[in-house]
Amino acid sequence: MKWEVAIVQAEEGGYGVRVPSIPGCVTQGESFKELLINLCEAMEGCLSVKIRR
Repeated sequence: MKWEVAIVQAEEGGYGVRVPSIPGCVTQGESFKELLINLCEAMEGCLSVKIRR
């Protein structure tokens, strides 16, 4: 499955990313490699949340 992400380079260094199709799914990393690792973890966490009614 493919996901669209929005990556920005922070002025103070590092990167930030959000996944527009998953509300609240955002993360950051000091390097691009760290950003990708954190992104996978953030998406996994956001998608594994169960909604209780």
